[in-house]
Amino acid sequence: MLISLDRASPDSLQEQIFTRIREQIVAGVLRPGSPLPSSRLLAEQLRVSRNSVIFGYERLVNEGYLVSRPTVGTFVAETLPDPAVGATPSDAAESVPEALEPHGTPVFSGRQHAILNTSSIPIDFWTQRTDPRAFPLKTWRRVIMQSLAAAGHNLTEYGDPCGLMALRTEVAEHVGNTRGIRVRPEQVVILAGAQLALNLVLRLLAAQGDEIVVENPCNQGAAYLFESHHMRLRPIAIDRAGIDAAAVAATDARLVYLTPSHQFPMGATLSLERRRAILRWAQRTGAYVIEDDYDSEFRYDGAPLPAMKALGPDHVIYLGTFSKSLGAGLRTGFAIFPEHLVDAAATAKALLDNGQVWLEQAALARFMQGGGFVRHLRRCQQHYFSRRNALISRMRERFGDIDLLGTDAGTHIAWRLPASLTPAHTIKAIARTRNIGVYTVQSGGGHEYDGSQFEANWLLLGYASLTEDQIRAGIDRLAEALKTSESVHGGVQHARTPLAPI
Repeated sequence: MLISLDRASPDSLQEQIFTRIREQIVAGVLRPGSPLPSSRLLAEQLRVSRNSVIFGYERLVNEGYLVSRPTVGTFVAETLPDPAVGATPSDAAESVPEALEPHGTPVFSGRQHAILNTSSIPIDFWTQRTDPRAFPLKTWRRVIMQSLAAAGHNLTEYGDPCGLMALRTEVAEHVGNTRGIRVRPEQVVILAGAQLALNLVLRLLAAQGDEIVVENPCNQGAAYLFESHHMRLRPIAIDRAGIDAAAVAATDARLVYLTPSHQFPMGATLSLERRRAILRWAQRTGAYVIEDDYDSEFRYDGAPLPAMKALGPDHVIYLGTFSKSLGAGLRTGFAIFPEHLVDAAATAKALLDNGQVWLEQAALARFMQGGGFVRHLRRCQQHYFSRRNALISRMRERFGDIDLLGTDAGTHIAWRLPASLTPAHTIKAIARTRNIGVYTVQSGGGHEYDGSQFEANWLLLGYASLTEDQIRAGIDRLAEALKTSESVHGGVQHARTPLAPI
């Protein structure tokens, strides 16, 4: 409790103690039920006699501001006396000048992307959730305890802002083995997820008014971040082979943001031909590709294509995350920079946040060193593969010949609604009446710039967090709900803009 006394004031010390404490209670600094220091301790702090504090406390008790509980202590009263109700700090201390209203507007402007989902829907096909039952809790507890036992000074001192070298080394080895990316650990920067990694890239390379190419539709978190930096966005349509590479090459942008392995939100895989075409453009113009490889660990059909970072290391900044493979709650991701950007990236990262939490980094490094991470990925791949198959199979049973995107990889698919069904937002609402969560492009974490094709006609369904039985039950309920709705409303036909072929 902070109290200042004026020893030159004509008011007695006990009067000042009473007044100062009363002011803090009235202003809400000391809230109902808050404990006050003992009279002996406060007297020592203020360097006054204990009797001065006792007399101040007694007056506050008598007037109803404090309550004294023998052998327990002194506390702010739960119910304040009537004169204090509605009082303001200026009422309590007339000598304090009236505060000026804040003026001006915040420098930052932006909008929040869809990342939280607190819904309690029993069967929820949310696109950005992994299976909490798959988290390796027993092993994680063990590596946490091992890391704590060996912590030394690491919990009390700053570490390298770019991350724990043991973890950076493991990440470099992992992307080399799985994505063909050959980098030194020093090129890896550990951050709190891919979103912060993207912030770091923009801090390093983007200026207000710069043009950036984005996929259309785009990852909502990235799209809104670019907006907040007041960049000029150049949305380019995707088709079943990803973004239109020729349209990218026709721009004079300095940056292009892509999710080539499993385009978010639609799930298309960028073809090898288009990857190479975009990299040739970047090499010719000096542009950078930001490759967001958010869920490349989960590939079910066919061999994965090489990462763009592996094909063009000097012109690609690679973003990865453990949010899909382990869990978003760990808040751990990474960025891999070209050699010539390493020093600038390290400086920008240090100024951004002074580094990540040491304990989680140390535990994750141990988990990866012991092979636990690879084993965990294999188990998740098997589970998610079975769930994907259950989803597609049940949808075909209930809806016939369905048009899907994103089935080859990832943890969600996109379903193009047949012309006989009502628009996507209506299907989403109908599903909620049966306690089923399905999502439009916008509500599922994507953003379409004109909203004319995907937002109206496609639904997103995530399957990683649901059991196969839940998936089948959810599709059955959805089919029954739509059947009931069609019988009531007549199943209105809607024109569809064809999705461009491969």
